Amino acid sequence: MWGCLVALVGLFFLVRWYRERQVVSQLQDKYVFITGCDSGFGNLLARQLDMRGLRVLAACLTEKGAKQLRRQTSDRAETVILDVTQTESITAAAQWVKECVEDRGLWGLVNNAGILGYLVSNQWLTKQDFVDVLNVNLLGMIEVTLSLLPLVRKARGRVVNISSVMGRVAMFGGGYSISKYGLEAFSDSLRRELLPFDVKVAMIEPGFFQTNLVDKERLACSIEEAWDHASPEVKELYGLEFLEVYQKLPEEFKPPVRQDLSLVTDCMEHALTARHPRTRYSPGWDAKFFYLPLSYMPTCLVDAMVSWLGPKPAKAL
Repeated sequence: MWGCLVALVGLFFLVRWYRERQVVSQLQDKYVFITGCDSGFGNLLARQLDMRGLRVLAACLTEKGAKQLRRQTSDRAETVILDVTQTESITAAAQWVKECVEDRGLWGLVNNAGILGYLVSNQWLTKQDFVDVLNVNLLGMIEVTLSLLPLVRKARGRVVNISSVMGRVAMFGGGYSISKYGLEAFSDSLRRELLPFDVKVAMIEPGFFQTNLVDKERLACSIEEAWDHASPEVKELYGLEFLEVYQKLPEEFKPPVRQDLSLVTDCMEHALTARHPRTRYSPGWDAKFFYLPLSYMPTCLVDAMVSWLGPKPAKAL
C-alpha cells in the first residue's frame, strides 16, 4: 500500500515537472508590460525578460529610473512613466501600450508596483495611512489591470500579480497586509473569470527580500514617524518599551532578506513563459518553510504564537 502511494506521489511530481518545463512558442514576438520597474523585482525582471528576447514595456515612476533601465536593456525594451494612483497616468500608459502592441495584443501584464507603508500597530495610524497604501498596492493595481485586460484577452496571455507572504499571514498592522489580502481575492476571482478566455492568472507570494521596499533605514524611520503621529493616549497605552522593541524590528529583517532576487523573478518569468504556469509561487525559504505552513495552521495557534513572540503594551491586561 505504501509503495503504491509513494509511486503515485512520485508520478505526480514527475508529470508536473515535465509539464512545467514546456515553454510557449515565439517568445520574441510577445509583449510584456511591467509596473514598478525603477528598482527591485520589476527592474530585474525587465532586464531578465529582455535578455530572454521578449519585448518589454517597462513602467517606471520616475524619469531617472526609466533612463537607468534603458541603459541596461536592449533597443527592444521601451519605457513609460506611470503613477498607478492617477487615473490620467494609467489611461495614458494603456493607450501607449495599445499603440506599441498594435494587433498582437498584450501577452503579459505584471503588476509589480507597490509600497510598504507603516508596519506598526494599527492604533498608531490614521485612515489616510491605510488609504495611501491601498491606492498603490490594490486600487491602482486593479485599475491598471482593468485598463489592459482587453489587450491581454486578445493575446490570450497572462496576468501576474505580485503578492506577499503578508497576504497569507498578517504579522503587522498597517495597510500592507490588507492590500495583499485584497490582491489575493482579486486574483482568485479574476483567474476564474478569465478561464473561458484562455487567460491565465498567477500570483507570486515572496518571503522577505532586500529591495527598496524592505529597506532597514526606511523601516526604522517609518516606525518613528508613526509613533510621533500617534495620540498621547495611544503612546501611554503602549509605552516606550513597546516602541523600543519595534525599533529593533528592522534588524530582524536582516537574515531572510539576503535571499537572491532572482528567486522571485525566475517565478515571474516562468509564469509568463511556461505553457502550464502555476497558480501560486512562493519564492524564498522563509515563504516555503515558515509563512506558508503557518497560513494553514489553526488560527488560535497562530494568534497564540504571534502574541507570545511579540511585545506587550504597557497597559495590557
